[in-house]
Amino acid sequence: MSIPELNPYSLEFPHPCEANQDGIVAWGGDLTPQRLIHAYQSGIFPWYSKNDPIIWWSPSPRLIMELNDFKLKKSLKKSLKKFEYKFDTNFSAVIKKCGSARRNNQNGTWIQPDIIRAYEELHKMGIAHSIESYQEGELVGGLYGLAVGKVFCGESMFADVNDASKSAYATLVKHLKVWGYDFIDCQVPTDHLKSLGAKEVTREYFLDRLYKVNEDNINHKWKVIKEI
Repeated sequence: MSIPELNPYSLEFPHPCEANQDGIVAWGGDLTPQRLIHAYQSGIFPWYSKNDPIIWWSPSPRLIMELNDFKLKKSLKKSLKKFEYKFDTNFSAVIKKCGSARRNNQNGTWIQPDIIRAYEELHKMGIAHSIESYQEGELVGGLYGLAVGKVFCGESMFADVNDASKSAYATLVKHLKVWGYDFIDCQVPTDHLKSLGAKEVTREYFLDRLYKVNEDNINHKWKVIKEI
């Protein structure tokens, strides 16, 4: 099965269910805010290596976090008290630290300068967000992603201190519940996120959930941060 190249003059993607067996929907195009927003609303995201063309994915199985399924273990509950948390105060630092974080079985990073620039632009538009953990005023962990309707699409996380990213994730889950979000899209299955309560679902199930919760809530806003 050949992978189609996107039409540079159109924002349209092939249907996610037309992805190949690896979950690749298409290649090419660009990282304009309009294309990225349309991609995420369609259940598609970019993921590619340095010197490769942009590759667009909709994997099956898909990993999601039901907000009520998040596992707040005793050790993590204790770690939560070690950090101060902020939202959207240092997005650029978070995405760059995610890009430079060392990961098992991974050479290099997909968070290249063009990705950073594109998501910084989405952040300026109020669509991409960061959740940050601090110790003594220093950024030590966090994550970033996109608010798409009533779904938070998680992209990447980092931790310079043990449990700093998990604690930021727990803080995000707590806020998303209060704000009326439905679930977190974790994209590709990982043991780390499964240990926190995420589950694998089929592409069809994911798309059905995504379309239903966003159908009437495309403009569901990221709320003003307050203590909860």
